[in-house]
Amino acid sequence: MTLDTQKLPAIANFEKLIWTWRNYKIQYTVMGTGQPLVLVHGFGASIGHWRKNIPVLANAGYQVYAIDLLGFGGSDKPAIDYSVEVWVELLKDFWTDHIQQPTVFIGNSIGALVSLIVLAQYPEITAGGVLINSAGGLSHRPHELNTPLRIVMSTFNRVVRSPITGKFVFNRIRQKAQIRRTLYQVYRDRSAVTDELVDLLYTPSCDPGAQQVFASILTAPPGPTPAELLPKVERPLLVIWGADDPWTPITGAKIYEQAQENGKDIKIMPIPGAGHCPHDEVPDIVNAQIVDWLKTVER
Repeated sequence: MTLDTQKLPAIANFEKLIWTWRNYKIQYTVMGTGQPLVLVHGFGASIGHWRKNIPVLANAGYQVYAIDLLGFGGSDKPAIDYSVEVWVELLKDFWTDHIQQPTVFIGNSIGALVSLIVLAQYPEITAGGVLINSAGGLSHRPHELNTPLRIVMSTFNRVVRSPITGKFVFNRIRQKAQIRRTLYQVYRDRSAVTDELVDLLYTPSCDPGAQQVFASILTAPPGPTPAELLPKVERPLLVIWGADDPWTPITGAKIYEQAQENGKDIKIMPIPGAGHCPHDEVPDIVNAQIVDWLKTVER
């Protein structure tokens, strides 16, 4: 199945809508009609990171929602203690206010982990999940690091939390040239790292409160592991993994293979030659896989 994203509207043409959640402004968009899908971005990203996916999925017969999580994109960036639990509750309440029928949650990186938590904790609102290069946690767990790395991470956490050094670090990391260098590490195809993509990540970093959000998230608890969540998941999963991802290596898919062997309804699709964000790097491949899999999900 070939889906041509070149003939579809750009994200600039999407209607940007505002929903108020706990007195915070949350930005989202919606396109199409049919079974609802909710797209959940990863760290530092926003609904714009789905610009190559939303029109395709909508044209395939689905009602596609994409949301900027609190702290990201066009949503408010309050100085709170961020956690995966905050975003899970945001998604649950968004579903209650806007959807109210079984929904497929589709996430990338941290967004995939948050989607998996929704599936495990609130199965009644879900129809299935698509996990794209899913993160194993919001941050590293101490036992996952050797002693030198634990010391480094502890020092780094103090630096980013400091009002003085934290601002300096953030201003260095958010420079467009640094964003591009980081993307070159996680996108196998450098031609996919466009000025548009760099701007999508850079622009929200200029908002008031962005530095405090960055510091809070980097030093937040990691949240539950996929291994803890998968036994509770009752819905079918599609696990897509860019095989050349240096941030969340494809070895992370083993936990899903084990769950599959234990009887869980899980389809695993590795994508050779793609990195951490295959939905943006090779969207035609990912869109086709999602649409084909969605046909097997009970509505």
